[in-house]
Amino acid sequence: MSRPKDRPGRGGLRGWGGVTGMAAACAVTAALTLLPLAHHSGGAGAPDTSGGGGAVTAVQTRAEECTEPEASLPASGDDGPNIDAIKQRGKLIAGVDQNSFRWGYRNPESRELEGFDIDLVRAIAKDILGDPDAVIFRAIPTNQRIAALENDRVDVVVRTMTINCKRLEQVSFSTAYFQAGQQVLAPKESPITGYDSSLKGKRVCSAEGSTAYEALEKKSFGALYKDDFDGTERDPDLLTVPNQLDCLVRLQLGEVDAVVTDNALAAGQAAQDPAVELKGKTPFTTEYYGVATKKGADDLVARVNKVLVDYRAGGTDSAWMTSYREWLAAGLPGITAPPAPKYRGD
Repeated sequence: MSRPKDRPGRGGLRGWGGVTGMAAACAVTAALTLLPLAHHSGGAGAPDTSGGGGAVTAVQTRAEECTEPEASLPASGDDGPNIDAIKQRGKLIAGVDQNSFRWGYRNPESRELEGFDIDLVRAIAKDILGDPDAVIFRAIPTNQRIAALENDRVDVVVRTMTINCKRLEQVSFSTAYFQAGQQVLAPKESPITGYDSSLKGKRVCSAEGSTAYEALEKKSFGALYKDDFDGTERDPDLLTVPNQLDCLVRLQLGEVDAVVTDNALAAGQAAQDPAVELKGKTPFTTEYYGVATKKGADDLVARVNKVLVDYRAGGTDSAWMTSYREWLAAGLPGITAPPAPKYRGD
């Protein structure tokens, strides 16, 4: 797809304190790379075996039969080959974001990772290893989440990852731990009104491998959303970027007109930059985040589901609601409970 000849020049950086803020934003984004896996006696994943150790052995639903992607394996506290590998190592290796404000981000003062997803990772580590700090966090870009699991670089990915049938061909998912949806993020003064015809001719950014990009492929309203030479070495990574936060930087630089992303992420970005806002009254999709594991790691999926049962328990005093109030309520108000779990066979 060719770009329009009359492309607006770079605008000033909005909401980041000028050039200094821009440099910081770009530096943070550049730092979001998949760190090499330290050598252990075993990899992050374990061989895909069945039976033994009380492991759950249900077979992953085939994509062509996938009608309820959020339906996961029944919760179980039993051990299995993947749980055993984590216990032998003494650490849970979790793929997370370090740049998504309120979800997974590095506190600039403490330098510690914080956020809603980080709280959940620590709950999983506490259940399996008895220690919420027994975690190796590995920051991974949006487009490397599945590869990190397939290549045994991480045990779990807890990174605002939407459960869907296409992804179930490659990974396994826990039950849903959050409900979100796609929405448009744009400058407040923009004439863009939402995911509609106001996007025609506008440059719209999304992350590679994201459900936002898939939505634009299905219906773009005439928006420019795909780079020249997309997916090749000559890809400029302007409209389709490796990591979702790169879209916010592009928007602040005036290189794109809007971003399509999960409303949960966009709310955090709007909190970071008061010059932008969510467009449209509601999300135009309904999506659910799940904890992803390597495909067929059924004992680990069932164990995470058991953690989520405990995490949801307690009503307004639950660990889930406590984490929500701390991190998300300001930007996503009105949520009174986590999504109810769905299990296969229900």
